[in-house]
Amino acid sequence: MKMHTGFITRNLQECKAFYEQYFGFEVIYEVEWFVLLRKGPYELAFMQPELPGQHRLFQPVFSQGIWLAMEVGDVDAEYQRLSETGAPIVTKPKNEAWGDRHFVVEDPNGMGVDVYMRLPVEETEKV
Repeated sequence: MKMHTGFITRNLQECKAFYEQYFGFEVIYEVEWFVLLRKGPYELAFMQPELPGQHRLFQPVFSQGIWLAMEVGDVDAEYQRLSETGAPIVTKPKNEAWGDRHFVVEDPNGMGVDVYMRLPVEETEKV
């Protein structure tokens, strides 16, 4: 099985530019109302709302109660890189009791993108 995550948004071009610029996604398919991005084995799609012929489940814009998580090898290096690009970072890196070190970037839809790395067990005991 292969799966990709899709979001219904009025900010199609802004989302495309955001994920290309800040996270290195590439466009693999694009039409006026839809864009499919890929980075490695991961795919991310954005589709405009209220299109004729769409099922009612795909009509409204979804914007609350969702987030994306992107695991990286070095959160602090990624934070520095994104800071230098002017990415809309909303939190600084911090360690969490559940074993992650992370920070959050806000995408054009107001959705949080949690950029994280797993900490070694001895690091989580210090939190």
